[in-house]
Amino acid sequence: MQNREHTIQNLKSPTPSPPFAAPLRQLTLFDSTCIIVGIIVGAAIYESSPRIAASVPGPVWLIAFWLLGGVMSLIGSLCYAELATAYPREGGDYVFLTRALGRACGFLFAWVQLWIVRPGSIGAMGFVFANYANQIWPLHGASAAPVEYAAMAILLLTVVNIVGVRAGKWTQNLLTVAKVIGLGSIFVAAILFAPPAVHVPAPAAGAAHWNIGMAMIFIFFAYGGWNEMAYVGAEVRDPNRNIVRALVLGTVAVTVIYVLVNLAFLKTLGFEGTCRSDAVAAEVMRLVGGRWGSRFISALVCVSALGAINGQIFTGARIYYAMGTEHRLYSRLGRWNARLGTPVWSLAIQAVITMGLVIVFGMMQNGSQNGFDRLVIFTTPAFWIFLFLVGVSLFVLRIREPNTPRPFRVPGYPITPLLFCGSSLFMVWSSLQWAWINRSPEAFWSIVILAIGLVLSFFTPRDSN
Repeated sequence: MQNREHTIQNLKSPTPSPPFAAPLRQLTLFDSTCIIVGIIVGAAIYESSPRIAASVPGPVWLIAFWLLGGVMSLIGSLCYAELATAYPREGGDYVFLTRALGRACGFLFAWVQLWIVRPGSIGAMGFVFANYANQIWPLHGASAAPVEYAAMAILLLTVVNIVGVRAGKWTQNLLTVAKVIGLGSIFVAAILFAPPAVHVPAPAAGAAHWNIGMAMIFIFFAYGGWNEMAYVGAEVRDPNRNIVRALVLGTVAVTVIYVLVNLAFLKTLGFEGTCRSDAVAAEVMRLVGGRWGSRFISALVCVSALGAINGQIFTGARIYYAMGTEHRLYSRLGRWNARLGTPVWSLAIQAVITMGLVIVFGMMQNGSQNGFDRLVIFTTPAFWIFLFLVGVSLFVLRIREPNTPRPFRVPGYPITPLLFCGSSLFMVWSSLQWAWINRSPEAFWSIVILAIGLVLSFFTPRDSN
């Protein structure tokens, strides 16, 4: 009982007391917003739009679904804003789940992030970067190029984040600004310089049929990452105000970017052309700028993927750091390097696991796109399960800890968090249904890893020191 009270008391403190050093509040509102925008706006916008267009009956519905995704992401951001400002500790979901649902649940979340979600997400973006980088600067040995490029990007950005928070955040800021300017240039070029779209009849099985489930899967995949701000809560200056502002500004900014880019696709290619496109942004820029336009979009996708990789490396290591401060067997992960100001061990171990997955999944049937698909399948169910549990945590903590100061309260409670929980459950169901229909072995592997973590969660010593 005393050990349990000790653990809960540690989680109630605004900052942890690790054995060596602690995070410093160095992230401004601009830094925090760049983390969110940089992670969300990866390469999904280039892959998702044609699939979503093929799942709805017309261009108005396409834009409406992108707006709906933005609204649902904003709802999730507001829920996270309440939790993150009430408990502004490093680790985000780990802290919320441990307080609300117990030590075992918090550990299981960190375990899944360490072995499934985080390395899978980073690796998937690594393969996107590799595919387009190889088009600009082809490597000898085309079959191994995707793995080599992905591993180099992960290793380089991990080193940048180990060097210090300042290096990591400035890298993130630079990549985010570059990709936003690039996406803005697509919109401007399409509106001002692209020839009018030529009407192309849609295929018989195309956009004339509704497929809401498929559309929302790709919508939410494209918006994924708005919750990352909670993981660095202990490093945000003036967290009571800036966490909320960053979550809201980041989500709204991404929604505006996505809508404008899709309007550019529709203006240049038309709705039917967008449905049929295999590389929608490349086709738009090829019409505007020819071969140089195609090279520009390849470079932009590379920058977008690198921004997502860097942001996920930066925030992911904070999850394992938080776990390490509470679990003695994993205490090495909970060491904060005083000289560099970063969780070096967490960053290094995260890189090793990620590169291991990249090699294993990348060498399967040799192909970057295949590696990307496999890693997305590998990560999706586990990610949405725990996002749903975070929504549940908001209700539990409101009831269990009514006296905890809450600088921000989610508007529309309890309807708002119920919508958040409902959308998360929908994504769990949709991803598992897809895995079952397609008999995906990757989903089975993630379930096995989840089961191993569940067993270990009940056999970890309670004292971190």
